[in-house]
Amino acid sequence: MLNVGKIEEGFVLDHIKAGKSLSIYEHLRLDKLDCTVAIIKNARSSKLGKKDILKVECDINMLDLAILAVIDHTITVNVIKNGGIVEKRALPLPLQIKNVLHCKNPRCITSIEQGLPHIFFLADEEKEVYRCRYCEEKYSERST
Repeated sequence: MLNVGKIEEGFVLDHIKAGKSLSIYEHLRLDKLDCTVAIIKNARSSKLGKKDILKVECDINMLDLAILAVIDHTITVNVIKNGGIVEKRALPLPLQIKNVLHCKNPRCITSIEQGLPHIFFLADEEKEVYRCRYCEEKYSERST
């Protein structure tokens, strides 16, 4: 059995869908931060069967958690201080997200104007539907 030690200060992202941790690592730009990161892939989970976990030793306020909410708002965010969990944060869906999702509509202005930011807005919170700000194309996960 693999044993990854506890962290003293930072946060743990738990209940990540198996295989999504590297995508989250890239989106949060953890490679740009000077901090320790542990990525645990395919850990056993009674709730999910398999899950990924990210343990990060840095201040959670350095990150944009809205990105996490778009990827998977059911991720558990545990804030760690002095080696223990001091807070669990919910991830509400952001009303707007910029340069995380990309519009795949070939007729969208973002396909022509390469420097234009990809902006999506929450069109239907209940169904978790995001649409492109420019062409209103619905975002689908398979189009990333």
